[in-house]
Amino acid sequence: MKLGHSFSNWKKALTAFGFVACSALPAFAQSSASVVMYHRFGEESFPSTNISIEQFESHLQEIKTGEYNVLALSDLVDKIRAGEELPDKALSITIDDGYASIYEKAYPRFKKAGIPFTVFISTDPIDRGYAGHLTWDQIREMDKDPLVSIGAHTASHLHMAAASQSRMGDEMSRSLERLEKELGYRPDLFAYPYGEASLTAVSVVRGFGMRAAFGQHSGAVGIGDDIYYLARFALNEKYGDLKRFQMVAQAKSLHVKDIGPRDMMVGSRNPPIIGFTVGEKVGDLDTLACFSSHEGKVRLERFDRRVEARFEKEMPVGRTRLNCTMPAGDGRWRWFGRQFYVAP
Repeated sequence: MKLGHSFSNWKKALTAFGFVACSALPAFAQSSASVVMYHRFGEESFPSTNISIEQFESHLQEIKTGEYNVLALSDLVDKIRAGEELPDKALSITIDDGYASIYEKAYPRFKKAGIPFTVFISTDPIDRGYAGHLTWDQIREMDKDPLVSIGAHTASHLHMAAASQSRMGDEMSRSLERLEKELGYRPDLFAYPYGEASLTAVSVVRGFGMRAAFGQHSGAVGIGDDIYYLARFALNEKYGDLKRFQMVAQAKSLHVKDIGPRDMMVGSRNPPIIGFTVGEKVGDLDTLACFSSHEGKVRLERFDRRVEARFEKEMPVGRTRLNCTMPAGDGRWRWFGRQFYVAP
């Protein structure tokens, strides 16, 4: 395991960053990183969001022995925004929501291993003292550690895609004000609760000065990706064994551009036709396959480097995920994902 540079200087600086257009970055730079996401640790009553301690410790051992280049999330964002080359097997670690097991079980193990991580905090459960959640004292203690950084996650863990713009703004404002009061600074990294986003949500997040925002759609991130809708691999008991961790932690970007439709909210056309263009350097696309959470393998239409996913069924109300993968050689995979939302 190799560690990237500075972990904590960024979070004390309140420099304002403007939007970096993808077109200003090097086209299809062939560097990638994986960002993994946890929620709970050793809480077997919540298998869909929990990782067992045995699984978690196997992940840590893999990170330590697997020649990964572990980057603090802020450092990864800096490199993506600047269009800098990413090291091979670059990896960043995130945790969502703010459960007590982060402090009690994950933090001591990350600290012992010297591995940096970011926690995206929803502030209302902390303020209300909900059982099973972190306290502000615990968050402040972790925040003082150079290995730990704190990000924003709305106040109430809002379903942003279905919310009004004013509600989103209120949630962002409340959460950032609480974080600033308790920590002394405003975090500038954000994660969409449930990974639910829309172009309106992206606009609101940008408007509050976030440098980057993360979803919950699977995929490796690459130079030129939308900095306000970066992919993460979710890990839980079902999808958290060592073999899957190795696969996602070593994934490479498919380096797509011109994704359409741009909005993650599904409009009047359901099912939508999802299109994207894959860079020449990725190689032949004959082994590319796409799968959706609502109908399995998806029929693809190809027009040279342009790929369109054609669904047979409407996307159901709520979240639908699309995953497109192809072998990258050396037992690794290229991976592009997207999450869509259909309003009730």
